[in-house]
Amino acid sequence: QVQLVESGGGLVKPGGSLRLSCEASGFTFSMYGMSWYRQAPGKERGLVATITTIGGVTNYADSVKGRFTISRDNARNMVYLQMNSLKPEDTAVYYCNVRAYGMNYWGEGTLVTVSS
Repeated sequence: QVQLVESGGGLVKPGGSLRLSCEASGFTFSMYGMSWYRQAPGKERGLVATITTIGGVTNYADSVKGRFTISRDNARNMVYLQMNSLKPEDTAVYYCNVRAYGMNYWGEGTLVTVSS
């Protein structure tokens, strides 16, 4: 079955960096676009970044453009989110996502807290 496992979250000071990882299994990873979403306390889950399959075309939410970079390693079934210049408003649970076989699949999320 499809499984997504996120890692790499933690506590970081404003201006700092973190790299999130998502290990995927249970589907042909290279054939599907991948996404990162986030959900802050009391807010709805929102799209952060997407990356297409082999071509690796990326798109970002306006709030993270120029600071975050999504990438993928099709040989390792991994997708990453490099987050730089972090702000307190980036504090959220970050989720890896794939839409496969007509369904949305999510990992359990990894918490990112940006605070001094």
